Amino acid sequence: MKKQGTILIVDDDEDINLALSMLLKQHYKSVFTETNPYHLPRLLRQYKPEVVLLDMNFSKGRSDGGEGLSWLHKTKELQPEIQVIMMTAYSDVPKAVEAIKAGAADFVEKPWRNEKLLATIHAVFSLAQTQTRLAEARSVQSAMSEAMDQPFSEVIGQSEVMRTVMKTVEKVAITDANILILGENGVGKEVIARAIHRKSHRAQAVFIPVDLGAIPESLCESELFGHCKGAFTGAVEDRTGRFQLAQGGTLFLDEIGNIPLAMQSKLLQALQTLTITPVGGDRSIRVDIRVICATNQPLREMIAKGRFREDLLYRINTVEIEIPPLRERGEDIDLLTDHFLRLFAKKYRKDELKLDPAVRPRLRNYAWPGNIRELRHMVERAVILCEHEVIGPSDFHLSDVLSSGERAYKTLNLLEQERRLISEALEKYDGNISRAAEALGLTRAALYRRLEKHDIQANE
Repeated sequence: MKKQGTILIVDDDEDINLALSMLLKQHYKSVFTETNPYHLPRLLRQYKPEVVLLDMNFSKGRSDGGEGLSWLHKTKELQPEIQVIMMTAYSDVPKAVEAIKAGAADFVEKPWRNEKLLATIHAVFSLAQTQTRLAEARSVQSAMSEAMDQPFSEVIGQSEVMRTVMKTVEKVAITDANILILGENGVGKEVIARAIHRKSHRAQAVFIPVDLGAIPESLCESELFGHCKGAFTGAVEDRTGRFQLAQGGTLFLDEIGNIPLAMQSKLLQALQTLTITPVGGDRSIRVDIRVICATNQPLREMIAKGRFREDLLYRINTVEIEIPPLRERGEDIDLLTDHFLRLFAKKYRKDELKLDPAVRPRLRNYAWPGNIRELRHMVERAVILCEHEVIGPSDFHLSDVLSSGERAYKTLNLLEQERRLISEALEKYDGNISRAAEALGLTRAALYRRLEKHDIQANE
């Protein structure tokens, strides 16, 4: 069986190119030849070889090996990961040794013995594959470190609605069923996804989160499936996509409702076959992953409007889990407040901080449009700004925001209340998106999405 791989032979002697090509095509899937070394940069981009066989001399009368060394440097400069084998006449061996020092993987002498030549090329191919695996391993390790270094990953809640959610989590975690998590921004959808991962048979593997709402449409395919060097402008090196990084573990696709319509068919195909093809690549790669998706958008309404594929929804929601908003789980607010207070008191070295009991009913009565994320930000801000040992109501600035039971409004419609709060925050901070988002307990991206949803114009 022929080995997977591509070899590029660059020698000005057409007879040598023909002989090498006939020999190597018996063992390798793709072999290409070239007599003009000035075409080398284009051919590296076009063929993406793992190994290059490069002659030491090209011009008539030259025997110093300088040309070969120059093209070796150029090749390693363009694509450092490519392994280069220098081809030299016997008298050029000292130059070949110099080439090894300059980055060549090995050299072969002319005329060559087929067995020795093949052994050299096989060894260099093994080196190239090992380095590729090491690069992928480093990418996975980096992703694992980033994914594991996530605060606030513990599920906290004793309310009846959260107990129901956790019962569902226990049932689905032991399967590989695709899960769709629904809920407003800030309710903890990623926390639930991580809980499912930790309770699954994939718990020892990596959990890879992807915020689809933060990826530009033009880069979405590359981010998910990876790309090959030269696949598009700016692709200066091979990149491993999130599907591959999640190999053996869990891939969490957050904000699935934001994935471009043109990309949805490719995602559906990947989920159906569990195979992906990097952008600019010609080989399919099989992946073994568990997929969890999440969104705060009404996917079924989007289907009716032609903005989301119905077959994709069926694929991602074998089981749906809906996370209730914080206003519907008031008995958990005290638990969450105490949890965040302990974390931030330790972080900012204020272990003596206590919470004034008068704060608790006010927190329970607040509408929490930003849900748990807003509570977390509010507690952190209170810990930072508090100048005493007791955090009081004034440290939470609740007088500036809606607190049910303390302020009356003409409507209880949540969308209208959300729109009003966003408008008030923008007005208060003179259109500063960052400060308004912080006050609302949202990220800038989340606030921008709400501005678009409510058709609110912001001038920073």
